[in-house]
Parts: sequence; structure tokens; C-alpha cells
Amino acid sequence: MNYFGILIGILTLLIIGLGFPLVIRGERTFGYLCWPYMMGIGFLIVIASLFISNDWLCVIVAVVGATFIWGSTELKEQAVRAELGWFPFNANKIKLPFESIIKTWKAPHL
Repeated sequence: MNYFGILIGILTLLIIGLGFPLVIRGERTFGYLCWPYMMGIGFLIVIASLFISNDWLCVIVAVVGATFIWGSTELKEQAVRAELGWFPFNANKIKLPFESIIKTWKAPHL
């Protein structure tokens, strides 16, 4: 029997589960305007997975990259949840470079 698929599915579930705290902490620390940085990191990780020959490692790295990309689309919604009081709100967020330019862009969402 080939357990590759079921084990990758379980690992994917665990990695996506770790993406939720990433979004919560990212929004609380930097605000939702860090979404381009998070998306860029995700794309770089996915591209890096193309050059990995080991099947297990390739899939795990690609899922981590996809989790970062998904997380970048969730940051705006997480900011709304923090403003509603569902999560702790941090008024003293770290300012990121190019924040004034990023404010003019529409935040992605799925």
C-alpha cells in the first residue's frame, strides 16, 4: 500500500493549522498592510519547492508557501476580527516600509 497521499494530506492539514496563528500574530504585530510581504515570501517558497528533488520535502515546502499566500489573503479579515474584539487589538503596530504605497492597493481576499 502507498501511504504517501494520506500522510501528505495529514501534514497539509497540520501546516494549514499552523497558518492560523501566523495570520493572527502577523496582523497583531504588523497590521494587515504586511500582506504583500507575506504573499511575496509565499511565492518565493513555492518557487523554491520547484527545485527540490525529494518528493516529501518538495510537497511540504510547497504547502508552507501556499499557506503563506493564503495567510496574506486573510490578514484584512483578521484586522476586522481584531477591531470587533474577537482577538486582542494592538494599536502600536510595527510600521513597514512602503506602507503609504501599500495603503493605495486593494487587499486580496479569497
